[in-house]
Amino acid sequence: MHTESRCLHCGPVPPLHVPEHIGAEIVASVVDRITATADAPGTPLWCPWPLPPGWTLTGVAYAGDDRTGVRATAVACAGPAPLGGGPADLVFVAEEPGVGLGTRLAGLSGPDPGPELAGALTDPGPGHPEHVGQARIRVGGHPTPLWLVNSPKDRSAYAGEARGMWLHAIAWPASAGHLLAEDVVLHDLTEWTPPELVYGAPSPYLPGRA
Repeated sequence: MHTESRCLHCGPVPPLHVPEHIGAEIVASVVDRITATADAPGTPLWCPWPLPPGWTLTGVAYAGDDRTGVRATAVACAGPAPLGGGPADLVFVAEEPGVGLGTRLAGLSGPDPGPELAGALTDPGPGHPEHVGQARIRVGGHPTPLWLVNSPKDRSAYAGEARGMWLHAIAWPASAGHLLAEDVVLHDLTEWTPPELVYGAPSPYLPGRA
């Protein structure tokens, strides 16, 4: 397994591992990887549960290696756009500071959303083509605010904090961010993986299309 990857802008970063397929066995293997390398409760694997009507789980990924352990995770889902108009995709990222997986998917510069988030706290993205402001979801049973950050026009991106780590939510197209205004609850799959999860075609966004 690779011990180091390098970003041209950020320097050394933990390698990203994206299974080619998705299913219960793949999720179980990623959960095993997270829990096997964690001395304390590891990086959460946040998944909407229950899934919104018509939505499926389309991918999981993690960043890390044998030396550092798992430092970031991602879960991808897909389903009908909340305002109609075709399919939509959502990716949720949990990561330690300095990893940069969430900001890369969000189309932001730098490894952390801090500068963008600081601006969003005072001015949450006016002028964004699909501005939906602040999202309030429940994460691990707790109300958790996420703030809209400035992202490319093809997506909407939110950032916040949960369990002492960055939490990112990135939606394609941008209007799919309205889903986060609904009653979304994130559950940590490392604690329990619902057997009723429905799996779909692998997400095009986790391997790097973003």
